[in-house]
Amino acid sequence: MLKKVSVYLSSIFIFLIHLPFVFAKSKPNNGLPDAKKAKPAFFAAANLRNLYAPVYDSLKLGTLGLSREAYNYAVKGFDYLFSTGKVSNSKIISIVDFSLPSSKKRLFVLDLENRQILFNTYVAHGRNSGKDFANQFSNDNESYKSSLGFYVTGDTYIGNHGYSMRLEGEERGFNDNANTRAIVMHSAWYVNENIVKSQGYIGRSQGCPALPEELCKPIIEKIKKGSCLFLYSPDKYYMSHSEIIQKTSAA
Repeated sequence: MLKKVSVYLSSIFIFLIHLPFVFAKSKPNNGLPDAKKAKPAFFAAANLRNLYAPVYDSLKLGTLGLSREAYNYAVKGFDYLFSTGKVSNSKIISIVDFSLPSSKKRLFVLDLENRQILFNTYVAHGRNSGKDFANQFSNDNESYKSSLGFYVTGDTYIGNHGYSMRLEGEERGFNDNANTRAIVMHSAWYVNENIVKSQGYIGRSQGCPALPEELCKPIIEKIKKGSCLFLYSPDKYYMSHSEIIQKTSAA
């Protein structure tokens, strides 16, 4: 009898020991992956730059004129802005390569995730930044110059130039005065191939990255509200003083 009681108590003890595991296994997960088995975040910090680095070659962007340096800096800054929560669109990036003359299609809108060139077209620089090439830049009011650096695209509105998009400058001292200066993306009649054919370069803006009239709305619709825009130049002062460039180059 004593032996039976001992066996019975042992069985109860073993059952109580395993009871938490029984409930743990039967607990519903609401469709969520097991935390231990879950894969690392796809867009973890410093991951976008590694994920998207090969896209330059796969899309043959060099053959279209986009410099590798412009692309590399753009992706690093994009990664930084996304990891810090400034950029919400994790796959679209727009790059303006001011190392190219305005007679070249120097705006590149890329879907990096799907490895597609969405747009490659003309874009204006400020009237006081230069004639064919943009080589002078400013963050000052009424300078009528382009401002280099990283921007986050904002919301849209109808203004003096029709359908337009606000830009938020993310670089202190370089483009953080964009809102005060009303630096936005809009259409312009003087940004087209016929102007290039007639005078060798497109018209210039008051500092805005103005677009061809027929492409302005589709481009804005694709990149608005939270994507990364990078205005690049191999400008020595910008390259050596941009906080984003310095942080991402050191990482």
